Amino acid sequence: MKILIVGAGIGGLTAALSLHAAGIDALVIDSVSELRPLGVGINLLPHATRELIELGLGDALAELAIPTAEAIHLDRHGNRIWGTPRGLAAGYRWPQYSIHRGELQAALLAAVRDRLGAASVRTGLRFESFTQNTTEITGRVSDSVTGVHTVLSADAVIGADGLNSAVRAQLHPHEGRPLWNGIRMWRGIAEAAPFLTGRSMILAGTNSAARLVVYPISRAAERRGRALVNWVAEVRVADTRHPTPDWNHAGQLADVLAHYAGWRFDGVEVAALMSASEQILEYPMVDRDPLPYWGSGRVTLLGDAAHPMYPIGSNGASQAILDGRVLARELDAADDPIAGLAAYEAARRETVNAIVLANRDIPMDAVLNTVAERAPEGFDRIEDVLSAAELAAIAAGYDRTTGTDAEALNNRPSLSPPKRQHAE
Repeated sequence: MKILIVGAGIGGLTAALSLHAAGIDALVIDSVSELRPLGVGINLLPHATRELIELGLGDALAELAIPTAEAIHLDRHGNRIWGTPRGLAAGYRWPQYSIHRGELQAALLAAVRDRLGAASVRTGLRFESFTQNTTEITGRVSDSVTGVHTVLSADAVIGADGLNSAVRAQLHPHEGRPLWNGIRMWRGIAEAAPFLTGRSMILAGTNSAARLVVYPISRAAERRGRALVNWVAEVRVADTRHPTPDWNHAGQLADVLAHYAGWRFDGVEVAALMSASEQILEYPMVDRDPLPYWGSGRVTLLGDAAHPMYPIGSNGASQAILDGRVLARELDAADDPIAGLAAYEAARRETVNAIVLANRDIPMDAVLNTVAERAPEGFDRIEDVLSAAELAAIAAGYDRTTGTDAEALNNRPSLSPPKRQHAE
């Protein structure tokens, strides 16, 4: 069996490693001429960390990433509303990791090239369309520089080509643009002094106006006694013009600073942190409606191509990693690729669609909005602002978008194909 994977992002590369571990050949193509460590910080929830460790990437993650210990919700004045332990501190057998997206992609890419061979990842190839019959599927691709067309044959095609997926566009040609909720996000990275535990994630403010998320992402900086801090600023704007989603679109410091004047927390001076960032990226908070089907016959979707979601609860990359692992398991277990892809979709689609919808609700924000309304100038005791039931609603909302059932994950069988588990 040979699988063509369109897209060399986190999901596509994880799928390639997982397929190789199951004894299935994979070729990964990407339209960029060079895969460079771009982007900012992301989080890997314990269920994703487990999968990467089972793929043999545990040492790389431990070398690069910060094992997040806690998530703390604050109001915009820095007063503590609610907090929860994360990862190992929450009882999981695997950490929650905060890591630079580019460093994670580079680690996955190195592993793919080492295990599958240098020719297993081909860049500069833009996917255009697919054609399938009863015996194979062919992908029509073009050289990103010369425009010369090539046809690649495989037993199945996996569209892991992100929000603006060309594979998804052929499967669902009338879908239209991504859906924007009116929130603009600015992202950046800057070195600073460690704050709180040194492995804390701060979530401050509310999406009804302005919200800020900050967390450290670099073990190398931590070993030097510093913190490489990732920050995400989310602002609901009045501008109704639909922006074009581009993860690498440059943002302006002045635009984001205007919304965070005077914001400071214990150990975090927000304006100074933003101003120290070498690059600021701007992106609209968008997703797409859940699909009634991901694929047809010998083609399917994975990661953001299948289920783009709001970045609430740190689940985007984590779910793409799970997709890749389940895909390999089902293809390994099936008698033919078509049956394997159908089993993969049956195992994943409804589960991930539910997360997409839960993230739209942004369940924690209803309570955080209440804090801002009742105590606009801050508070001394959160119990004077919120009832016990309202505080419990924050925890319930967190559970809905992050899947915090440690016992279920700890006791769940491995997603490695049974043949692989037996060999080990």
